[in-house]
Amino acid sequence: MGRLRSKWSSMTVNSVDDLEPTDQSGRTMESAGLKVDSAEQAEATLSRVITKADFDRMEILGQFNLGFVIVRLKKEDDDGKKDYDELFIVDQHAADEKYNFETLQQTTRIQSQTLFRPRPLELTPADELVALENLGTLRANGFEVEEVETKQADETSVEERQSRLLLTAQPISKETIFDMKDLEELLHLMQDAPKGQMVRCSKARSMFAMRACRRSVMIGKALTKQQMTNVVRHMGTMDQPWNCPHGRPTMRHLLSMPDFLKRLSKKTEISWQDFNA
Repeated sequence: MGRLRSKWSSMTVNSVDDLEPTDQSGRTMESAGLKVDSAEQAEATLSRVITKADFDRMEILGQFNLGFVIVRLKKEDDDGKKDYDELFIVDQHAADEKYNFETLQQTTRIQSQTLFRPRPLELTPADELVALENLGTLRANGFEVEEVETKQADETSVEERQSRLLLTAQPISKETIFDMKDLEELLHLMQDAPKGQMVRCSKARSMFAMRACRRSVMIGKALTKQQMTNVVRHMGTMDQPWNCPHGRPTMRHLLSMPDFLKRLSKKTEISWQDFNA
């Protein structure tokens, strides 16, 4: 229990929302005893040893300090021998928040407001092509874009004739103000995104992160066995399960069971000289 408290005490004592994302991940990794230089290295380490299918294999041992779930993962090698038996600690709020965040990312269609007059989009040929190939993604982000047909273009003004695309609606939200810079960011992000992947601008991601935080399991809440199981199993459905949207780690390695049992089996001699120091 002492080892658990020392690893994760800073995450419960300090408010991570008051920290920058880089500071959050750095401090929590240090408190977890991870000797890594960056969050990317920590994620890479976990991704090498844990697959998405492993989250379904994890045994739920219980809840610690009303904020963390202790899980055990046992794997067998090709010969059928159990050569991997490890304990991990899962942050119940960060893990649930990341699941809700990715769900919002994939399923939410941002409300749009129709413009009084369609706005011609002055785009480069490359951006124009990206927009035409991702009209569904733009629509999910609240940007309604229409292509002007040749016959219609002949009847429009000179200004509108210079553009093949018209912006007919733009996103609207009570808590976030969107503008043309967000559309430009989306087009830039979609150029490098894999086909079929949902892309969101930074304002939308921040908005979803706030919503996900509010609806997630909080630190201090006692969970049933089924609730703990749901939190862990959901991690296997995420694209990036290792950090919450604010940079807080969702899980870390706790200890190796074989090594732990070996230490317990060894007889430790008392060093009386330490008492005289």
